[in-house]
Amino acid sequence: MKLLLRRPQQSDIQALHQFFSHVIQDTYAKEGIAELVDDQQHEWELKKKYVAMDLESRGEKRFFWLAVDEESNKIIGTIECGEANEIIQQTIKEDLSYCPEIGTVFVHPDYQNRGIATLLVQKILTTLEKQKKSSFCLDSGYKQAQIIWQKKFGQPDFILEHFWGTNNHHMIWKRALPFQL
Repeated sequence: MKLLLRRPQQSDIQALHQFFSHVIQDTYAKEGIAELVDDQQHEWELKKKYVAMDLESRGEKRFFWLAVDEESNKIIGTIECGEANEIIQQTIKEDLSYCPEIGTVFVHPDYQNRGIATLLVQKILTTLEKQKKSSFCLDSGYKQAQIIWQKKFGQPDFILEHFWGTNNHHMIWKRALPFQL
């Protein structure tokens, strides 16, 4: 497979909406929370809003990279950064205007465990360094993603225990740039 990392275009909107829906549904099923349909819908709407913000602001408010399978021209991964979400801001309790949140790290289920997320993370870290950012943050409430993030970024700086229910914690990382995976 030949992979292309590129910025989103207006012509990607429909494919991105379908991609987000598919990955979110798959993630919720794998997490054992598929019944949380309203939460899935909320997350899907948020991701659609983030893409719109990127395109409307030309990357100033949110900034995406897409991983595209060049052979099929299919979007198989995404990553973005922008203003830290409410959970992060309320937990860290400091000025995070210099510290963007990395999020929407999604890889299509058929392409997972092939290093695509790592390539996307490396690309967004390089982007943030070029933008002269001094740090970044990220968070996760998904158990499977938390395992991956702990391997890449070490132990989280904050663990919000039982945030999503019994034994379903929320984790937050804040790291300085440059950062080596």
